[in-house]
Amino acid sequence: MAAYIIRRLFLMIPTLFGIILINFLIVQVAPGGPVEQMIAKLQGLDTSATQRFSGGGGDAGATTQLMQQQLTSSSGASKYRGAQGLDPEFIKSLEKQFGFDKPLGERFVLMLKNYLVFDFGESYFQNKKVIDLVLDKMPVSISLGLWTTLLVYFISIPLGIKKAVRDGTKFDIWTSGMVIAGHSIPGFLFAIFLIVIFAGGKYLDIFPLRGLVSDNWHELDWPHRIIDYFWHIMLPVLSMVISGFAGLTILTKNSFLEEINKQYVLTARAKGLAQNRVLYGHVFRNAMLIVIAGFPAALIGIFLTGSVLIETIFSLDGMGLLGFESALNRDYPVMFGTLYVFTLLGFLIKLISDVTMMWVDPRIDFSGQGER
Repeated sequence: MAAYIIRRLFLMIPTLFGIILINFLIVQVAPGGPVEQMIAKLQGLDTSATQRFSGGGGDAGATTQLMQQQLTSSSGASKYRGAQGLDPEFIKSLEKQFGFDKPLGERFVLMLKNYLVFDFGESYFQNKKVIDLVLDKMPVSISLGLWTTLLVYFISIPLGIKKAVRDGTKFDIWTSGMVIAGHSIPGFLFAIFLIVIFAGGKYLDIFPLRGLVSDNWHELDWPHRIIDYFWHIMLPVLSMVISGFAGLTILTKNSFLEEINKQYVLTARAKGLAQNRVLYGHVFRNAMLIVIAGFPAALIGIFLTGSVLIETIFSLDGMGLLGFESALNRDYPVMFGTLYVFTLLGFLIKLISDVTMMWVDPRIDFSGQGER
């Protein structure tokens, strides 16, 4: 097993390199880069990226003033849309400011060297180091992803097992209705419903509408800090759980049904073993393999992509919203920094999933993979 883990860790290197390379090349040909964003600012166009830039600090204001001074009557072709009428020397100064004055290969190699030591540079439009932005947003995403995943699994696995054991009964039928309803309701729509009912929308005003903790959180003692934290996180997590438990419940039920009908289960029952002994001593280990195998995809989906709308609705400034906004604003350092972190997390979660599968069923031997 140790050899397998070491081999997997080494395989992450070329895979990570390929992902970064492909995304780097795609970004180079995508229109609307940071230089074009600044040119759009000069032309008076309202873009979210330039709004951030103009409000980010002294560097942004100085750049805007310099742009106004560089309007000339010069004309000519330019690779940047809307750059006609601007001094070519000024365009070159913008390219240097954003790092586009270097050749493509040199920029990529420099980025890889910096990423090895987790140096992601500074945001183009927020005047802040990318690593600081990631660390600032990480608690929100970890909170949403961790608690949502735990609740989804703690609800779905017992419910799926119960539905498999009582397949075809009234319990199975009415819980299937709940599962279908949960699968049909988008998380963001359920979030709006919870706000209307419980967050002062129209009826009750029990839960807060924004933030991960209260403004005076640091002034509270630890018991009240914990209560305040869960008070804020309750509605966002419930919004994500409602659409996440349905698929896992059905997967667990079908997996257990398949195992329950196999010959070894019938033999165990014929020997007089108790129902719980058969279910959890024999069936559970085999049936849970497919559920554990799907854990990385479920966690990554919740942690990285499923929380963008929820973060927006509840004003939670997390990693999902950071990555989405950086893509819209062409904030390349933040884009690649979050991609790098997300990819590493995905690799590690998949590795943990494999180790967990071996722990559940010791008959699985990953060390022999790739040696046949």
